[in-house]
Amino acid sequence: MIRRALAFQHMDDEPPGLFGEFLREHGAALDIVMLHRGEAIPSLAPYDLLLVLGGAMDVWETAAHPWLVPEKAAIKEWAMKRNRPFLGICLGLQLLAEALGGEVGKARAEVGVGKVGLNGLGFQHPATRGLKPSFKVMQWHHAEVTRLPAGAEVLASSSVTPVQIMSVGRDMLATQFHAELTPALIDRWAHIPQYLHWLDQALGENAYQRVRAEALPLMPQMARMSRALFDNLVGGRAIRAAA
Repeated sequence: MIRRALAFQHMDDEPPGLFGEFLREHGAALDIVMLHRGEAIPSLAPYDLLLVLGGAMDVWETAAHPWLVPEKAAIKEWAMKRNRPFLGICLGLQLLAEALGGEVGKARAEVGVGKVGLNGLGFQHPATRGLKPSFKVMQWHHAEVTRLPAGAEVLASSSVTPVQIMSVGRDMLATQFHAELTPALIDRWAHIPQYLHWLDQALGENAYQRVRAEALPLMPQMARMSRALFDNLVGGRAIRAAA
């Protein structure tokens, strides 16, 4: 049972989103460490779940973001010693891979709504139970896992990025896509000039309105997919034919 969860947040505008909602519904307390603001990582011992969120920084940018060093150490400690659920989103997937000995590198940018498909293992794995064979998600990354850590398994890929869902054992799950997003978070992008600039760079002028128009009708399906992943991880009931 998840009674208390810890989240590592890397940017003000990339909060827990859906997973914060799911934890509240689960009756769990959620403590958030704002690493980019200099907040210290507490003892991991009291926590039943670790949630590592996304961010615009890369795993190797430790000079610009020195807190990445203790964060990777904490993730490694969690993975090696805690045997409790871990959920990583985008940067969180990459940090898990590197903390466990894998490698992350620059990749072709993948931004906006895109399709992800389960592979043969994903069809059978308990972490992805209840997901359709393929489903649409929100992507926003320009780096990817280039070498898996020992013990990691790929459950889903896109045409651009081979590692879209990664599991390590039964307790650690991570997605390269943004499974945490809510309509409210997408609406917030309209007020963040840097986000609008990044979208225009990747997709052309006035990209935000196009991405929003495509994403909002899909949000209920995306939320069902995210809930299935969460429920599978924490041992709850999977939602059949999600996404």
